[in-house]
Amino acid sequence: MNKIFSFYHQLLKMYSPQGWWPLLECEHLGKNPTKTGSMTGYHPNDFSYPKSERQRFEICIGAILTQNTNWINVEKALKNLSKLNAIDAKKILSIEINKLSQAIRPAGYHNQKAKKLNIFAAYYLGLDGRIPAREDLLSIWGIGPETADSILLYAYKQPEFVVDAYTRRILTGMNIIEEKSGYNEIKPLFEKNLPKDYKIYQEFHALIVEHAKSIRKIR
Repeated sequence: MNKIFSFYHQLLKMYSPQGWWPLLECEHLGKNPTKTGSMTGYHPNDFSYPKSERQRFEICIGAILTQNTNWINVEKALKNLSKLNAIDAKKILSIEINKLSQAIRPAGYHNQKAKKLNIFAAYYLGLDGRIPAREDLLSIWGIGPETADSILLYAYKQPEFVVDAYTRRILTGMNIIEEKSGYNEIKPLFEKNLPKDYKIYQEFHALIVEHAKSIRKIR
């Protein structure tokens, strides 16, 4: 077993299944006690989500809203949108932009993100249920590699590994990558050394985040 895959099994043993992506409709499942943030909406060992178009769209816009902020703030923004019945692409486009911006204010950069949500909502409607191509997502203003891969992995169950700041930090500390390694260098490292299974990709990404947060708390 290679070093990357061994690390996955080590983290899984340490922290147990994480159950990402958190969803508002899964809040009844309660908190996962292994979570450093103890947020609601997780579904450990249940990879059947998203189960509806609403949940799929929620994951997509959550991936956009979480840019440069933490999930606690994203959850507040999503709950505000839910109150407006706006976890829906058509509704997003129908809302006056300033009202949309105020609803997502907790997520930060609310004016920019309101514009991003508008652009993405129009694109999403054009998909008409199709799985988006990664290159098409990357061509959308405001969507970079991490956001695109999050959308594909969690909303569409496509085996695209998500590389975030936590991943970079952990692998640098393990001397697996150099500190200046780019996204397009790190992503293939995982995908070449793991089974091409979206469930493993989802779990591993979530475990890395949990591990990084746990280390930070200890320090």
